[in-house]
Amino acid sequence: MASFWLQSPNYARAGLIDIKSTPQPPAYTVAFPTTRLTVPSAPSTLPIVRSISPDRPFVWLVLAWRDMASSGWISFAHGLALALFGAGIVTVAHNRFWLLSGALSGFLVVAPVLATSLYALSRALERGEMADYRVVLKTWLNWQGSHFNKWGNDYWCMVQFGALLALAATGWVLTSAALITLLAPVPIQTPMDFVQHVVLARNGWLFELWLAMGGLMAAPMFASSVVAMPLLLDRRVTLLQAVLTSWQAVLANPVSMAVWSGLIMGFTLLGLGSLLLGLIAVIPMLGHASWHAYRDLVDVSSVPPRAPAATIGKTGGR
Repeated sequence: MASFWLQSPNYARAGLIDIKSTPQPPAYTVAFPTTRLTVPSAPSTLPIVRSISPDRPFVWLVLAWRDMASSGWISFAHGLALALFGAGIVTVAHNRFWLLSGALSGFLVVAPVLATSLYALSRALERGEMADYRVVLKTWLNWQGSHFNKWGNDYWCMVQFGALLALAATGWVLTSAALITLLAPVPIQTPMDFVQHVVLARNGWLFELWLAMGGLMAAPMFASSVVAMPLLLDRRVTLLQAVLTSWQAVLANPVSMAVWSGLIMGFTLLGLGSLLLGLIAVIPMLGHASWHAYRDLVDVSSVPPRAPAATIGKTGGR
């Protein structure tokens, strides 16, 4: 206790002791082990986009049927689930035209996000892995495992993209409602009113204008999403990079992308026109085909994979 007081700063300032001559305890350096975690970051440049022939979209459809056969019931379960969801929408809003059109428009616009697990199934087959319900569960329940920074934009990129598509669908519904309300000869309340007074109108051009405006708004949404979701699922890129890569793919292959968009529209209308039963096969077919479109159009060999290296297995960049 005495040694403590003798070594205090007050005694040193008073000149009662020479602190330099007082024995000091030895100094120790404690080193703590550290672990450095290296997380691959998104590249600063966009992935390379390839040019393809106009017949490649038909090849994607063939490859999609192969994936559906290999995956079995789990692929068709996606189509069945979305067909039942669409049937629920029709049941609730069959006599409310604006509610029905809004729900169906949003449903179709966010379909690329809903088909994420179909992309994952095709990726598993490409890697030589089992493509079953466990891949689907891992895609939807454990996708956070491939994101290291839970507060960064990279963690929420897929959610952000889905929200952007939903916002675009809402914009289309509002624009469509304003156009029809202002220019229709009578108030449109039910789907039959729309068919009778807009689609089958003899002396009007409202339906043609409505289609033109729909195409004008659908084009940028298609260009933004044609390869964006598979790229976000597969590789460590930002949302902006995925959207810009998707636009590059469309601009580099305008004819092929026009064929692909026509096939998507045609099969979607076929699924809807068959009392939604055709969606059971159309949804998984278009989902798997979209994965092969991404693999054909984008060279990702220079982009780090989103999944940990230990889980990639046989795959490599292509």
